[in-house]
Order: sequence, then structure tokens, then C-alpha cells
Amino acid sequence: MPILSLQDVSKDYLTDGQPVHALSGVSLNVERGEFVALVGRSGCGKSTLLNLAGAMDFPTSGKVLLDGISTSSLNDGGLTHLRRERVGFIFQSFQLLHTLTVFENVELPLLLAGKPGVREAARERLKWVELEGVGDRFPHQLSGGQMQRVAIARALIHSPSILLADEPTGNLDTTIGNVILELLRRLTREQNTATIMATHSPEAASLASTVVRLRDGKIEEIIRR
Repeated sequence: MPILSLQDVSKDYLTDGQPVHALSGVSLNVERGEFVALVGRSGCGKSTLLNLAGAMDFPTSGKVLLDGISTSSLNDGGLTHLRRERVGFIFQSFQLLHTLTVFENVELPLLLAGKPGVREAARERLKWVELEGVGDRFPHQLSGGQMQRVAIARALIHSPSILLADEPTGNLDTTIGNVILELLRRLTREQNTATIMATHSPEAASLASTVVRLRDGKIEEIIRR
């Protein structure tokens, strides 16, 4: 069973009273261990697709199945549990809490879920992203690349089935961006996590195993390598 299945999904919004078709009839399956790049011009539907994949929004029509569960069938508590247990999020702007240490930022998802052993889990994830020894620092003491690696460690702390990355290298220079992309590719393979990345960068997309090209809310092309 695919970890993510979009079945004839459409998403409409109202803007100034007029309907906007963000996605139209999109069907896509993503398997565990697959690294997917969503590419296309701004407004093509990349961010909308990510929001639907992460159960942050719901389709106007069609179905989104996350690990076999229809996101539209869940109440607020069920959605929170689904996201907390199965989904990791990485953002362009890192979204770290600057009043918390690196350890505390990484631990936060487990603390919110009431899980034990959070410090050791955080230590292991920071080791995995090659940031041993920075746990007691604050985000403002880190470089942009280090902050993004902390964000990746936080996204991985609960061993999600799917990782969603929205322009993860957008605020980084090319060299550091390539380090982050290689890290994402490695974790997809070694952790058997499905990774879906929205990007404007052809270089970033070239590292993915699957490229999904969107145009005007529709899938124009799917390339699997």
C-alpha cells in the first residue's frame, strides 16, 4: 500500500468571491523510500498538494489517503494524532523556536505527545544530522545550514512515515543547500521514509527519484528514475 495516495483530488478556494482551482483531478501514489520532487511555477499547486498530503487541508473532491487512512474522515483529534505519528514537516524558514535550545526544539514533538526518553532521542537525531555537541546552543548561535539540520532532526524525532519539505534550501546558499539535499536523499533511503519536496530548483529536483511536474493545478508529467 502506498504511504500516500491522492485519488482524483481537486481543491478550490474562493478569492474575492471567485473560485480558484488550486488542484484539478490530481492522482498520485507515493511509496515508502521514494524521494519525490514537486516542480512547477509559483501558483501551480505545489504547496496545496503538500498541505493535502500532510492533512493540513482537505480536498474539495476526491480522496487523500495517508497510510491508508482517508484524511477527510477524521475529526480534529484524529488529524492531530495522524500528523503527530506519521508526518514530519520541514520549512524554508526553519520554524525553530528561538527561546528554546536546540535540544528543546528537537524534543518538542515528543514532549507534546507525552512520550518518554526525549533527550536521548533528540541526541540520536542530532547525531544523525551530524550536529553532535550543539544541543545546548540556541538557534541564533547557528548558521542557516545548521538550523535547517536541526529542523530535519526535529521532523525525524518521531520516526515519521512521510516527510514533507517546502523549499528546504530556499534560504541557503548552493553549497549548504546541496548538503541538505544529500541529507534528505540519504534519510529517505536509510530510514525508508517517503520524502515529498516542493522546489523551484532544477538542481534540487535532479536528486529526487521521482519528479512530478505541475502546471495550472494539474500533473503535467511524472518522471521516475
